[in-house]
Amino acid sequence: MISALAPGLVAFGACLAILPLLKRENTFARSLMAGISFILLCQYFIWRVTRTLPPAGWNADFLVGYPFMLAEAASMLSVTLSLLFLSRTIDRSDDVQAILRGSAATLAVPLVDVFICTYNEEKAILERTIIGATGLNYGNYRVWVLDDGRRPWLKHLAEELGCLYLTRPDNRHAKAGNINHALRYVATLRDKPEFISILDADFVPMPDFLVRATSLMKDDSVGVVQTPQHFINPDPIQSNLAATEVWPDEQRFFFDILMPAKDAWGVAFCCGTSSVIRFSSLMRIGGFPTDSVTEDYLVTLRLKELGHRTVYLNERLTIGLAPEGIKEYITQRGRWCLGFMQIVRGQSGPFSLQSKLSFIDRLSLVDAFMSWAAVYGTKVLALVVPWLYLLFGIKAVHADLSELLKYFLPFYIWHAFTMAWISRGRSLAIMTDVSQYIAAPAVLKAVVAGLLKPQGHKFKVTAKGGDRSQLFVEWPLVRLYGAMLAITLVAIAYAFIIRLRGDSIAYGGLALAWSLYNCIVLTIVCFICIEQPRRRKAERFARDEPVLVYHGSDARLVRMADISITGARFVDPEPPPVGTMLRCTVYGQDVSALVVRRTRDGFGVRFEESVATRVGVVRAFYAGEYVRAFRSVRAAPVGKAIVARLFR
Repeated sequence: MISALAPGLVAFGACLAILPLLKRENTFARSLMAGISFILLCQYFIWRVTRTLPPAGWNADFLVGYPFMLAEAASMLSVTLSLLFLSRTIDRSDDVQAILRGSAATLAVPLVDVFICTYNEEKAILERTIIGATGLNYGNYRVWVLDDGRRPWLKHLAEELGCLYLTRPDNRHAKAGNINHALRYVATLRDKPEFISILDADFVPMPDFLVRATSLMKDDSVGVVQTPQHFINPDPIQSNLAATEVWPDEQRFFFDILMPAKDAWGVAFCCGTSSVIRFSSLMRIGGFPTDSVTEDYLVTLRLKELGHRTVYLNERLTIGLAPEGIKEYITQRGRWCLGFMQIVRGQSGPFSLQSKLSFIDRLSLVDAFMSWAAVYGTKVLALVVPWLYLLFGIKAVHADLSELLKYFLPFYIWHAFTMAWISRGRSLAIMTDVSQYIAAPAVLKAVVAGLLKPQGHKFKVTAKGGDRSQLFVEWPLVRLYGAMLAITLVAIAYAFIIRLRGDSIAYGGLALAWSLYNCIVLTIVCFICIEQPRRRKAERFARDEPVLVYHGSDARLVRMADISITGARFVDPEPPPVGTMLRCTVYGQDVSALVVRRTRDGFGVRFEESVATRVGVVRAFYAGEYVRAFRSVRAAPVGKAIVARLFR
């Protein structure tokens, strides 16, 4: 066994020695780590194909073993493409700074129309977005609320907050149709926009959003400027594992790491919200395409075919809501996958003869396709293969544990270190597996549906808001993965306790180690599917700062313990009675507040609900740095949080 572990230990030591000497932003350093990972992957795959496949024949070993090897091969192709694209990265913030310094004296500011797309979101969510959008530090823009819900109260809210309102008689083509209706309308106005900015109903822009994003549009070849999506609330994986303080939301790897890498290769793409798009180019392609439910990605491809590129500005310029529950998380991933399968089957797909896309654009599409279609399918097979051997003796992989460790462990260790280094810890193997298993049933269903029937699917909106105060169990996933966990445990007991055989000892070590890892992942998945109640409607952020509180003519200095968009908690040895009206200075605003409760060490207040107060508080809050920013993630605190969640 020591000789089997030796190559893995060498890889481990080499990573520890090499990585401190390398810079993440350096293309050579990234290519070196990715290249070695690819070599080790090839070494493993050659061994896998030449030494571990069952003999050909119409038997169970062959019928399971060969399809599983092909699925592994597809998954490894996905890994290879991912390594290729991650070998570069780019940061455009310095370019933006240089452009803004050079254009400081320019008087002409191009007109931007900001479209807020909404269907069924609640008032509290929309109000924040409208207030943020109408407070941008940009000299020439209009804000339009595009209401596909046709709600009179929203028209009144838009008028009250000083923006324009548009609706249409039907909901044809969902979000894309809503935007296209607005495009046709603004095209008839005397003052036509030069750029369009898209905001989802829950994404509040920060004051500098338009100034910084439109600066990159000075290059006429740029058709889209995309910025990342950041979230004010934890996603369901963070919250249900009680790991919000140590693990970032699941989208951070995509927006912080993958998108800058794609941009470095010239294949960044529009993600819908938080983007700026050139109006004239958009109208040349007929507006947003309607032949995919992910119309944003398709916009990039159609503009590419006209010679316009998409660039990515990796700055936190908008803050939205992550899916608040597992059901919403699954709906969102399923829609993304379905939309991409529609693209693959369409005229701008990677294998389309009609498309004018370049080779690298097509390769990027293949990369995305493999990450949906191959990786998720292989993950599901990896749950089944070990217990097929333990229960029925079906030997899909003809190798024992020591052989596997000799060839697979070096790649696994090197690749894990490479991904963790490139992503600053945002990619951890076990957490990647957990998130993929949660979405796997919806993703695989979408893969099949999108490839077999690319048209005729409804756009499924990701619900936001609603009551989250009760414990909720996502029973379909719990039943599925709970059953798989039970079968795996039964298989282990059957093979190693009830019916221990000689070949179980020879080959069973691999199946046992594999099954035990699966048990850990499945247990975490089941716990995530038990959604913990959330008592507060607005996220609270810890603070420790002095605040002046006025009661009539009296002024006292107290300490702010935490704050949200609706209220705050103060530390005060002599708290005022509940029901007292106070004035306090928060976010640089003079805000009236009502004392609503006494606490152990002070009191809590709710901010006044007048329009002027809400506008001031929202704009100041989203201009601040209250949302947690993860510069790097360490594995040990994540593991500790998971263990605490499982055993508390």
